Amino acid sequence: MLRGIRNASAGWLGKTIMAAVVGFLVISFGFWGIGDIFRGYTRGALVTVGNARMSADQFRQLFNTRLQALSRQVQRPITPEQARIFGVDRQVLAEWIQNAALDQYVQGLRLGIAEADVVQHVTEDPNFRIPGGAFDAARFRAILSENGLSEQGYIAEQRRDTLRRQLMATLAANLNAPTAEVEALNRYQNEQRDADFVVLTPAQAGDIAPPAPDVLAKYFDEHKVLFRAPEYRKATMLALTPEAIAPTIEIADADVKAVYDRNPNGMFGAPEKRDVQQILFFDKDAAHKAAERLKAGTPFDDLIKDAQIKDKFKDLGMIVKFQIPDEKVANAAFTLPVGQVSDAIDGLYNSTIVRVTKIEPASIKPFAEVEGEIKKNLALQRARDEIKKMRDKVDDQIGSGTPLDQIAKNLKLSVTTIAAIDRSGRGPDGKPITLPKGADVIGGIFSADVNVENDPLQTQDGGIIWYNLDAVTPSRDRTLDEVKDQVTARWRDEQVIARLDAKAKDMLAKLKAGAKLADLAAAEKVPVEKTKWLKRRGGDGDLPPAAVAVLFQTAKGEAAVVDGKQPTERIVMVVSDVTVPSFTASAPDVKQLADALRDSIDNDIFSQFVGKIEDDLNVKVDQAELNQALGSNPQ
Repeated sequence: MLRGIRNASAGWLGKTIMAAVVGFLVISFGFWGIGDIFRGYTRGALVTVGNARMSADQFRQLFNTRLQALSRQVQRPITPEQARIFGVDRQVLAEWIQNAALDQYVQGLRLGIAEADVVQHVTEDPNFRIPGGAFDAARFRAILSENGLSEQGYIAEQRRDTLRRQLMATLAANLNAPTAEVEALNRYQNEQRDADFVVLTPAQAGDIAPPAPDVLAKYFDEHKVLFRAPEYRKATMLALTPEAIAPTIEIADADVKAVYDRNPNGMFGAPEKRDVQQILFFDKDAAHKAAERLKAGTPFDDLIKDAQIKDKFKDLGMIVKFQIPDEKVANAAFTLPVGQVSDAIDGLYNSTIVRVTKIEPASIKPFAEVEGEIKKNLALQRARDEIKKMRDKVDDQIGSGTPLDQIAKNLKLSVTTIAAIDRSGRGPDGKPITLPKGADVIGGIFSADVNVENDPLQTQDGGIIWYNLDAVTPSRDRTLDEVKDQVTARWRDEQVIARLDAKAKDMLAKLKAGAKLADLAAAEKVPVEKTKWLKRRGGDGDLPPAAVAVLFQTAKGEAAVVDGKQPTERIVMVVSDVTVPSFTASAPDVKQLADALRDSIDNDIFSQFVGKIEDDLNVKVDQAELNQALGSNPQ
């Protein structure tokens, strides 16, 4: 878990605001206990961490930068008030406190990092790569500018971040989970049990006479809320989704073939791989002198033993072309014959010499096999572009007060009218209503006001949904005549359940007294079934999950009663056998358990470590200054 969080935090772009924010809140409140630091403050600073201080202006800048990033992710403006509801302010604060604490700890240890490693980390960031996979300096600068960062400041932050990560990596280095704990977990997950069981159904409840009118009326009055009609809403919806528009877009055969020929990132099969070795120089003159030595006859293996060069050598292993961030180096490495060494290749920040020691040829699917897939993907991609163009036209007409159904006619689009829908997405007949995927349409409809313009919904695949709430039918109590069949069915189910509970209880008592399950099953005319060696997680479908849980709480030879798959079913079972799993520390599944435990321990150690550093540095936050920076009143 911790490793996942660390990896995710390496970039600044998340998938959705909820994923980002919920993750941030877990970190803020779970790992660092942000609430504990609001105990005091140092005048003149919003927050102090040892000798590090952050002013209100710095906080506002960080908060606004995060706000802008989140707004870009969801492609709609997010107000400061909305961000505070989701705890973005506390996440920004907690993140700064953590980094400031770790930076001071790193400084105390006098740790450093080579410039080459920092540059490599930056150039390998996928955010800065063009579709072909190569590092793009123009894209790098554009993204930094978009996020209000300077190149020097970003490189400096990456250096600090890399040092923090190196520190984190040492906290639980070579840590192994205790064998006893791994063995206990292995038994918990892999212990198997078998059981004989019978299922009591409504057939075993016997005949139940229909309820008298007064009985049914009394039951209805006591349970009227269960039969209440929900609130229904009528809405008009104009949806532009790639899935709907793609079939209308013509894709030329030449375009399909061009995509196949490019084979981006090996998407049509395994791309060519090469075992590449490199010598990375930040002094270009030194690189060219080394290249001259190679041309003069110095073997590559001897050159990399040179005291001035051996630290610059790195074996990249078997890689595909796009994994090399510098396009010039990638092109050279993937044109060299096996065993040949390149000249010095001048890049943006460095010069590189490469050698290829092994080649695995590409394995590409035939064009005919993937032609349909390529055409579909191209149509979806162009549909998204078409939606972007169409959005302005729809928004312009909405802005002039044109109703959605008229806009659809004007632009020759399809509009959908939902006559009535409840919060579960069903109509008055109880059947689900088909809605566009990838957006909370029901949430939008039920948070809207009648005939008031709403922000369009964004679908996960790049679509847009405009909607208008036309009318609301309030929830109401139904009459008995309207729901007589449902009331009668529910009354009967409750009678069945009561009889089955009594019968199952009687069978359990007899089993505990020594009776055989087969004899009791024969008396009830039900078959005895047998499970197929169940584990705690996952089953064969014979028993519902709740029954499996009870099975593992019951001793061998003992009986138990549990609810069946349906509300009107009861299961009577006897544990027939228990198999304790063997334990071999080197087994793959046991190693997987050990790794999971190690990660959990790693997570705990990191949490305690950061908490202790922050305590030692006497973290203080000026709550009044924070409220002022946010423009809010104390809560």
